[in-house]
Amino acid sequence: MTTTAASANLRAQQDKGRKASQNREKWASVRTYISAAVILIWCLAPAYWMVVTAFREVGFTYDTTPWPTHVTLDNFITAFDTSFGNKFGQALLNSIIIGVTVTVVSLIIGVFAAYALARLNFRFKYLVLGFILGASMFPGVALITPLFQLFTNIGWMGTYQALIIPNISFVLPLTVYTLTSFFREMPWELEESARVDGCTQGQAFRKVIMPLAAPAIFTTAILAFISSWNEFLIASQLSNEATKPVTVAIASFAGAQPNQIPYTAIMAAGTIVTIPLVILVLVFQRKIVAGLTAGAVK
Repeated sequence: MTTTAASANLRAQQDKGRKASQNREKWASVRTYISAAVILIWCLAPAYWMVVTAFREVGFTYDTTPWPTHVTLDNFITAFDTSFGNKFGQALLNSIIIGVTVTVVSLIIGVFAAYALARLNFRFKYLVLGFILGASMFPGVALITPLFQLFTNIGWMGTYQALIIPNISFVLPLTVYTLTSFFREMPWELEESARVDGCTQGQAFRKVIMPLAAPAIFTTAILAFISSWNEFLIASQLSNEATKPVTVAIASFAGAQPNQIPYTAIMAAGTIVTIPLVILVLVFQRKIVAGLTAGAVK
């Protein structure tokens, strides 16, 4: 009898512990979902309100209804209307030119620099890496005055190169540092096997390393493009009416009335500006995830 009672007591304790463990796991999952929902709402609420306002009639700009009301497409037409001096279409083209150029140049230089830093051993290697990382942290506001003076002296004010070169200087350190970490995780045996099969160092890099590095390169390219696309501070000082990007153009939108801020048109322009970024993320979603998780598991 004593043995039977002890066994029953043990089973009861085991069942109690199992239920307690299941309850902890359940509440942990609930907390995770709640946290994810809060973060999602916090991040998407401004974007959602921007879209709602973009489709709302001007007379109902300050309507606090949380869902779309008084829907119209006039705001998008107004955003591209040049009668008020808003050259949003030209600014959109300028941002595409600047963003694509910055991304391509940064990738061309960054891939080779990152590969050399990851594979070659030379003096002051880690000092160079530290300098690159420090350059990415340098505040852009500190460069406005010297860049303004330099580009004024050489006649570059208001040109594309005055906007592209500073953006490259900010994007390139991020590109090099990100790709260096990725190339460092790739085993040497891949290149050694390619050379055993008759490939040169350059052929091994092109045929073996670059295909495997595609996810990281796509991820870095998208981050570089987004960084260039969203840049405002330096562009606001170094651009003119012909070369200003969308960030500067939206900030200087003018309405029908002299003292009226066209909020609905600004929201419509902001909605249009986010479309290329959303398309990029959706198209390359798998590569972005693969690039961000590259090196996490060998």
